[in-house]
Amino acid sequence: MPKRFAKYGLTLHPEKTKLVAFERPDRPYRTDRDDGPGPLRPGTFDFLGFTIHWGKGLDGKWLVQTRTSKSRFQRTLKAIATWCQMHRHHAIGDQQRALNQKLRGHYAYFGRRGNSGRLWDVYARAVGTWRRWLSRRSHRAQITWSAMTRLLERYPLARPRARIVS
Repeated sequence: MPKRFAKYGLTLHPEKTKLVAFERPDRPYRTDRDDGPGPLRPGTFDFLGFTIHWGKGLDGKWLVQTRTSKSRFQRTLKAIATWCQMHRHHAIGDQQRALNQKLRGHYAYFGRRGNSGRLWDVYARAVGTWRRWLSRRSHRAQITWSAMTRLLERYPLARPRARIVS
């Protein structure tokens, strides 16, 4: 592979490159193991913010699927929490517009077939984080979930929509 990349003036970084066993889990020829005893688990790898893994489709056939990688998921949640903390005293409408912009950007990049669960997790955690930091605007104010529901009716956050992107 390095020779083929060199043909186009590209190189592989030796510390960032590895060969991953990524065969379909139901193949009988999977005999070599390097992770010890236990059930055979298919390999996964992270690429461009996605974890590529094997999963079964609705028809029961094995498919290569993608989901948001754990590190990107946590990084998004931390960025939203930090932003909410820094801007908790701003007007609610301004906060809503900025959070919607962040959520729409996340949905646009990570909105792929099979990744809707992670998108809804980001939405739910963003709502919880926003509520937490709005509750800390003063020492007396604690926003209940019923109050947060009313606030979301007036200032809704962007929800993930189903997109068909392969």
